[in-house]
Amino acid sequence: MRTTGFLLSLIGVLAIIGETCGIAFPTARWFFETSRQIPWLNSSEGAVVFPWFGWLASGILCLAGLTMVVRSWTSGPPNPVTLRKIQRFKAIKRGYYSLLILLCLAGIAGLDQVVVGKRALAVEQDGRWRFPAFLPTDLKNKDFGMMGEREEAAADYRELKRVFKTTGKGRVIMPLVAYDPTGDTLPPRSRSMVLKDGKYHQAGSDQPYFGLVANFYNVEQARVHIRYTMRRGLYNGPADGWDEKGAPIYSADYRDGVLISEKYNGPGSKEDFLYREASDLRAMKYHPAPPMLETGNLLGTTSQGYDVLAYLYGGLQVNLKAALIYLPIIYLIGITIGMLMGYLGGWFDILSNRVVEIFVNVPFLFVVIILSSMVPERFKGLPVILGILMIFGWISIAMLMRTAAYRDKGRDYISAARVLGARAPRIIFTHLLPNTLAIIVTLLPFSMSALIFSLTALDYLGFGLPPEYATWGRLLNDGLSNLSAPWLVTATFSALVGLLVLITFVGEGIREAFDPKKFTYYR
Repeated sequence: MRTTGFLLSLIGVLAIIGETCGIAFPTARWFFETSRQIPWLNSSEGAVVFPWFGWLASGILCLAGLTMVVRSWTSGPPNPVTLRKIQRFKAIKRGYYSLLILLCLAGIAGLDQVVVGKRALAVEQDGRWRFPAFLPTDLKNKDFGMMGEREEAAADYRELKRVFKTTGKGRVIMPLVAYDPTGDTLPPRSRSMVLKDGKYHQAGSDQPYFGLVANFYNVEQARVHIRYTMRRGLYNGPADGWDEKGAPIYSADYRDGVLISEKYNGPGSKEDFLYREASDLRAMKYHPAPPMLETGNLLGTTSQGYDVLAYLYGGLQVNLKAALIYLPIIYLIGITIGMLMGYLGGWFDILSNRVVEIFVNVPFLFVVIILSSMVPERFKGLPVILGILMIFGWISIAMLMRTAAYRDKGRDYISAARVLGARAPRIIFTHLLPNTLAIIVTLLPFSMSALIFSLTALDYLGFGLPPEYATWGRLLNDGLSNLSAPWLVTATFSALVGLLVLITFVGEGIREAFDPKKFTYYR
C-alpha cells in the first residue's frame, strides 16, 4: 500500500509541476491534455482555457496517495493471514510471473513519449541542447534551421536526424520507436532490390519480383523519380516519371525488359532526366506495408500509414488508462450499493433489486452502441465511453457484495459491534468490508479483462473511441479488411490474447491464493 501511495502521489505532483512549469512529464501530462482536448472537461473564457479536470484528477491522486501512505504508517503491523495469502500467491509461479510481466508492461506504457513518439528526446545544435519531447508545444522546422515551404510546420525530427547525420552539425536522440501511435502518417515504404541472373529480386528473396519499383529523389519522404512496373523480375508495363516538385514529365512502356515507347515533356534533355542522381532501384510498398527492418517498421504499417508497433503501444496505454479510471469507480459504486443492500435489506434491498433487474434485462451491447452514436463527435473520448460502460459495470460487483453482506451480517462479531453501539456505516466499512477482500481481489483481474474485451469489441464495430485514439479493435478491423496484410491481424491478435492470458493467469492465482476456505473455519 505504501509503494502504491508514493506512486500515486508522485504522478499527481508531477502533473501539477508539469502544468505549472510547462513540462510534459510522461503519463502525468495525460490529465491536463485530456482536459484541454474534451470540451466538457474544461471551462473556457475567450482564448483562456482552464483545465479543471486536470487539476481535479491531480489533486485526487495526491490526496489518495498521501492517505494510503499515512494509513500504512498508522495501521499497525500487516495482517498475518493476508501475508500468508501473499506468500501463497508468490508460490503459484504462473500467476506471480504473469503479474511481474504485467507490471513491466505497465511501467513501459508509463514511459510514454520516452519510448514511442516522433518528437526527439534531445536535440544538440551549435552547443545548445533542447528537449522537444518534454515541451507542451511543438517546435517548428525553422527553429532548427530547416527553411523552405515547411518552415512553419512542426519540426520533423526524423528528417532533422538525417540532415545532422549528413552534415555533422548536431545530434538528435529519438525514442526507441520514432513514430507516434496515431496522426503520424508515413510515406510509402520501400525495400532495396538486387540483380540476380539478369532479374531483379527483393533483398533476401529468391523469387523474381512482381510489383512496382522506383528510383527516389528522397527515399524517406518517398519522392519518386521514376516508377516502373515489374513482372518476373523484368520491366513489364507502364513507367512514369516526375520532377522534384512532383509534376509528371515522363512516361514509357516496357515489354519483357525491352523499352517499347517513351515520352518526355520536361525541361532539359531526356538523358539528363533519366540519368540524374537518384536512389538505387527499390521495391515500393504502399500501405499497409509489411514489416521492414531497414525502414524501422518492425511490425509493418497500417492502411492509414501508422507504424503497427507504435499503434499497439498506444492501444496498450489506452487499455491501462481505461482500467485505472474505470475499475476504481465501478468498484466504489458496486461495493457501496451491494453492502447497503445486503446489510440494510428491507425496502432498500427490494428497490435496488428491481433496478438491477431492469439493467440486467437491457441488451448491453445495443444500449452502448445507441448511447455512443448519440454523443456528438467533438465530445467523444475515453471518459464518455467509460461512463457508458459504467452504467452496467457495477451490477455484478454489487450482487456479489450483497451476498457477502447477507452471509456475514448475522455473525457474532457483527452482533458484538451492534451491542457496542456501532452504527451501520462503521459496521459496513470497518467490519463487513475487510472480510470480503478475497471476493474483491479475485474479481478485479476478470473485471479488467472484461473491460479490455468490451473496448476492443466497440472499437472493432466502429462505436468506440474516436480515431485519434490508438485502439486494438480498430487495428483488428483494419487487418480483417486487408487480408493480404496478415501482419495486422497477427500482431493485434497476439497482443490482445497475450494480455488477456496474463490477466487471466493473475486472476486464477489470486483466486487460489485468497480462497478463504484455506484459512477460515466457521462454526
